[in-house]
Amino acid sequence: MARKEPAAEAANAGRLKQIALTYKMTSKADPKIGLVLGSVFIIIFGVLLGIGFLIGHPVYLGILGLLLGFLATAIVFGRRAERAAFGQMEGQPGAAAAVLDNISRGWTTTPAVAMNRSQDVVHRAVGKAGIVLVAEGNPNRVKSLLAAEKKKMNRIVADVPVHDVIVGNGEGQVPLKKLRTTLLKFPRVLTGPQVTATNDRLRALGDLMSNMPLPKGPMPKGMRMPRGGPKAR
Repeated sequence: MARKEPAAEAANAGRLKQIALTYKMTSKADPKIGLVLGSVFIIIFGVLLGIGFLIGHPVYLGILGLLLGFLATAIVFGRRAERAAFGQMEGQPGAAAAVLDNISRGWTTTPAVAMNRSQDVVHRAVGKAGIVLVAEGNPNRVKSLLAAEKKKMNRIVADVPVHDVIVGNGEGQVPLKKLRTTLLKFPRVLTGPQVTATNDRLRALGDLMSNMPLPKGPMPKGMRMPRGGPKAR
């Protein structure tokens, strides 16, 4: 047991450090986060404690209020932290790829399968829904990138459905915060072995990420494609 205790303590310390870091980052985009979380906890705890005094069981209801207060605070904190994170990422090239990388198990993401010098980019995700091409950038320019990539998919994997999504806040586009939900809503039409076979066939295509030193996740604003680099495919 003596060996497990230091490991458990280190894990707990790591979680607390992560929570503190998340709170610090969230508070920059959401200055009222502390007030909101404190209010949620106090209201829930206070209401249940008051009910406890009224019915003659302040200890039991106080403990319940304490637990429910912590639970509600954690839920509110998670949602506001997620909203703040999406707000900071939105509009940055590569933000969609960062979301796709964390979508869920069962999906394989290939960032930057097509890109132009204006930083319009198309990412590819493969799962039981088939192939989903996710574009971010100027809506008019990315349409040509999507069309070229869909044509390529139809040549390589003609028997697999191909969906396309343009990330943005305009008409017909999908907001970054709803990208994960949108992909998970596509009907599942492939089996596990079919997904594996599709990935194997697509892997032969390669991608810009394997040939260019592009950073993972959101790319710095103002970054330019090097001259002589690959053009949109």
